[in-house]
Amino acid sequence: MSSNKIEGVIFVDKPKGITSHDVVDIIRKKLKTKKVGHAGTLDPLAEGLLIMLVGKCTKMFSRFANFDKEYLGVLKLGEVTTTGDSQGEVTAKKEYKDITQEEIEKTFSMFLGETDQIPPMVSALRVKGKRLYELARRGITIDRAPRRINIISLKILKIEFPLIEFRVHCSKGTYVRKLAEDIGEKLGCGAHMVKILRLSIGPFDLEKAVNLDEVNESHLQQITI
Repeated sequence: MSSNKIEGVIFVDKPKGITSHDVVDIIRKKLKTKKVGHAGTLDPLAEGLLIMLVGKCTKMFSRFANFDKEYLGVLKLGEVTTTGDSQGEVTAKKEYKDITQEEIEKTFSMFLGETDQIPPMVSALRVKGKRLYELARRGITIDRAPRRINIISLKILKIEFPLIEFRVHCSKGTYVRKLAEDIGEKLGCGAHMVKILRLSIGPFDLEKAVNLDEVNESHLQQITI
């Protein structure tokens, strides 16, 4: 199959430690085609479902944009970092040992439904043509307008201080790391993410994704959404 005929969608299980653009480069080399994109960024810390668009399917990006997403996350209480996750530098440490499970459950419930969330500086959101994370890398912080998001469900799965494992089903535009930071702020001890695993994007589940190392043309799918 010649490179200009290669097209379709590949559901990839992105590993931790690389960027979404790294995945794009890897897929380009594997399929020997330049026309590759993705339908929603995952940060280097994050892993899980990444939908890759190949050939003419790169035009389908907007069709995926409005889908809800589901994540499994683990946050760590007592530490605030520059990036909102464990890859950043710790900027503050606070005590968390007096916080009860009841307080944690009550705080989590406060974020259910529609709320306003300020995008983090390390996000891929563009402001005046610049990615926020590009500004953050240069030590620049700018005001960001809050965005309306919807937390459809937010379930605590396990509490093993200082770690809290949870599952969240949220609308487009929701930043899980910012959710963790906001929860930590409400609790008064700060928090950051140590694990982010994307489980689903709309009707598409991680269970059907292929490991990045195994990707080849046979994994291209033609879908209608």
